[in-house]
Amino acid sequence: MPKDKRFEIIETQNGFLTEIKVIIDKETGVNYMFVHDGYAGGLSVMVDENGDPLVSEIDYDE
Repeated sequence: MPKDKRFEIIETQNGFLTEIKVIIDKETGVNYMFVHDGYAGGLSVMVDENGDPLVSEIDYDE
Protein backbone atom coordinates (compact mmCIF):
# COMPACT_ATOMS: atom_id res chain seq x y z
CA MET A 1 0.00 0.00 0.00
CA PRO A 2 1.18 3.52 -0.69
CA LYS A 3 2.54 5.38 2.31
CA ASP A 4 0.57 8.58 1.73
CA LYS A 5 -3.04 7.50 1.29
CA ARG A 6 -5.56 9.95 -0.13
CA PHE A 7 -8.40 9.03 2.26
CA GLU A 8 -8.33 8.91 6.06
CA ILE A 9 -10.95 7.45 8.40
CA ILE A 10 -11.29 9.93 11.25
CA GLU A 11 -14.18 8.37 13.18
CA THR A 12 -15.84 4.95 13.43
CA GLN A 13 -18.98 3.97 15.31
CA ASN A 14 -20.12 0.36 15.58
CA GLY A 15 -23.48 -1.10 16.52
CA PHE A 16 -24.88 -4.64 16.39
CA LEU A 17 -24.93 -4.85 12.58
CA THR A 18 -24.26 -1.19 11.78
CA GLU A 19 -20.96 0.54 11.14
CA ILE A 20 -20.57 4.27 10.47
CA LYS A 21 -17.31 5.84 9.28
CA VAL A 22 -16.40 9.47 8.62
CA ILE A 23 -13.80 9.68 5.87
CA ILE A 24 -11.79 12.72 4.75
CA ASP A 25 -10.31 13.21 1.30
CA LYS A 26 -6.89 14.57 2.23
CA GLU A 27 -6.49 16.36 -1.13
CA THR A 28 -9.75 18.33 -0.98
CA GLY A 29 -10.67 18.20 2.73
CA VAL A 30 -14.22 17.05 1.85
CA ASN A 31 -15.90 14.84 4.48
CA TYR A 32 -17.85 11.69 3.56
CA MET A 33 -20.01 9.37 5.67
CA PHE A 34 -20.06 5.64 4.95
CA VAL A 35 -22.79 3.54 6.56
CA HIS A 36 -22.87 -0.25 6.46
CA ASP A 37 -25.96 -1.96 7.88
CA GLY A 38 -26.35 -5.70 7.40
CA TYR A 39 -25.96 -6.39 3.69
CA ALA A 40 -26.55 -2.76 2.66
CA GLY A 41 -24.23 0.24 2.58
CA GLY A 42 -23.97 3.75 1.29
CA LEU A 43 -21.60 6.68 0.93
CA SER A 44 -22.60 10.34 1.06
CA VAL A 45 -20.91 13.72 1.07
CA MET A 46 -21.47 15.46 4.41
CA VAL A 47 -22.89 18.97 4.11
CA ASP A 48 -23.06 22.06 6.34
CA GLU A 49 -26.19 24.00 7.28
CA ASN A 50 -26.17 25.75 3.86
CA GLY A 51 -25.96 22.50 1.89
CA ASP A 52 -22.31 23.05 0.93
CA PRO A 53 -19.82 20.18 1.26
CA LEU A 54 -18.33 19.95 4.74
CA VAL A 55 -14.61 20.68 4.37
CA SER A 56 -12.08 20.05 7.14
CA GLU A 57 -9.11 22.34 7.57
CA ILE A 58 -6.58 19.81 8.81
CA ASP A 59 -2.83 20.01 8.30
CA TYR A 60 -1.81 16.73 6.66
CA ASP A 61 1.91 17.58 6.48
CA GLU A 62 2.55 15.70 9.73
